[in-house]
Amino acid sequence: MTTNTPAGKPGEERARKPEGTLAGELEEKSAGKPEAALAGKVALVAGGTRGAGRGIATELGAAGATVYVTGRTTRAGRSEMDRPETIEETAERVTAAGGEGVPVKVDHLVPAQVEALVQRIDAERGRLDVLVNDVWGSDHLFEFGKRMWELDLDDGLRLLRLAVHTHLITSHFALPLLNRNPGGLVVEITDGTADFNAAYRAECGVFFDLAKWSVLRLTTAQAHEIEPFGGTAVAVTPGFLRSEAMLERFGVTEENWREGAKIQPAFAVSETPALVGRAVAAIAADRDRARWNGRSMDSGFLAREYGFTDVDGSRPDVWRYIREVVQGDKPDVPEDYR
Repeated sequence: MTTNTPAGKPGEERARKPEGTLAGELEEKSAGKPEAALAGKVALVAGGTRGAGRGIATELGAAGATVYVTGRTTRAGRSEMDRPETIEETAERVTAAGGEGVPVKVDHLVPAQVEALVQRIDAERGRLDVLVNDVWGSDHLFEFGKRMWELDLDDGLRLLRLAVHTHLITSHFALPLLNRNPGGLVVEITDGTADFNAAYRAECGVFFDLAKWSVLRLTTAQAHEIEPFGGTAVAVTPGFLRSEAMLERFGVTEENWREGAKIQPAFAVSETPALVGRAVAAIAADRDRARWNGRSMDSGFLAREYGFTDVDGSRPDVWRYIREVVQGDKPDVPEDYR
């Protein structure tokens, strides 16, 4: 895998002054009264029930933002994914981290619900500064290692609806509010940068491949269309994410997650949802974020660029690991990629 670096050679690390970054904002304010970098900002994390969405919402909250967290699973009932995580829990984490979490049950395939959500944000806050399109909900709808005609057609079409149509519907209603004030940010969450996804991901199948490429193309479209209003649109991909579902799949917890590497070696370079959350928060707090407009970047690259780490102090970079070790001929030393 390659990182889609905005300037310089792929994977090149460039030293940056803290000015204009999340680290810089916090450093500048540490001399006086502490103030979070995103205080006063309003974010919408569409698909914030679990996984990357939960990590992003929490880290935006840690930076001081008000975060509307949407999803279909609440304490009153579960979505078709039938998992226990709820939007209320995510909102509580946002508030505990230092922001304000607002849970709203929304099916992003229903235009009327999304329109009502945006109208509510406008009525309550009068602005939207960050839109994160993270709706996926399709783990149960694709299979690895199958050709197009071997996959269930209904499942595949449902996947495209959940993973692509939801993003289009949400942006359709949210962008006018985002564009009201210059400096708005759209973050499309995907799997793989444009560089990596340029090759057909046969192991994941056509529906998964098409969904992830569509989100990248949607980033390009939004970057073009909101730039005249002072907005920025980017695509961000986590690495090997230790989501709630992934931990269960490997039969581990956050306490003993390294045991999962016995099943899949690349798991040794996995990351918590906090890393991609910190990546999004860093971009949102960067006054020079327009330089990324239209780009696709991974959490490992952004960690090096902005100087943040995962919760254990490491900077996992599984995309470079797969490019150099799995697809290349470098020795398999996971610690060299953390």
